[in-house]
Amino acid sequence: MAIKLAVAAFVLLVALGAFIATRPDRFSVERNAQVHASPDVVFAMINDLRQFDAWSPYRFELAPGLSKSFEGPATGQGASYTWEGGGKAGSGRMTIVESRPGERVVLKLEFFKPFAATNQTVFTLMPVEGGTRVSWRMEGENTLMGKAFSLVMNMDTMLGKDFEKGLANLDAAARGGTQAASQSAQAGAATPASAL
Repeated sequence: MAIKLAVAAFVLLVALGAFIATRPDRFSVERNAQVHASPDVVFAMINDLRQFDAWSPYRFELAPGLSKSFEGPATGQGASYTWEGGGKAGSGRMTIVESRPGERVVLKLEFFKPFAATNQTVFTLMPVEGGTRVSWRMEGENTLMGKAFSLVMNMDTMLGKDFEKGLANLDAAARGGTQAASQSAQAGAATPASAL
């Protein structure tokens, strides 16, 4: 009896493994939203990784025990942001690999912990009436672990919610930045120049 149960369990495991292997080899998640600011304003916020926590849905700065570091140029291609610790935040690094002013920012996104993975994140900006249409897309390989995980959790649903929240945060932050810049310009115009 025990041998029959062991054989049945083995057959089920092989069948499950075969089914998991048939899952797609790649994944892609994308969300779009209108941000009420010009492409230049939105681009500046995405192209500067030091501003990431101002609109990120993950808010890494709130994680206790988290350390962050920035390397490379302040903005644009070669700029990188590394995080370590902080419980759920794990550890990883984002590096800007392509930067087209007002149009597009491409990031190499590396996760080291809790699971190793390398994905590509692309932000595409398009001017529209009233602001900028922002597309946030992430794509990568579906590892065996990812394929197994997809049986119980839909990656598009899970990450899609984060992207929607992040785009809403980006809109709020860009509006705040636009309003602050506008108020500063108005204050500067209203202030008479000092005599030298």
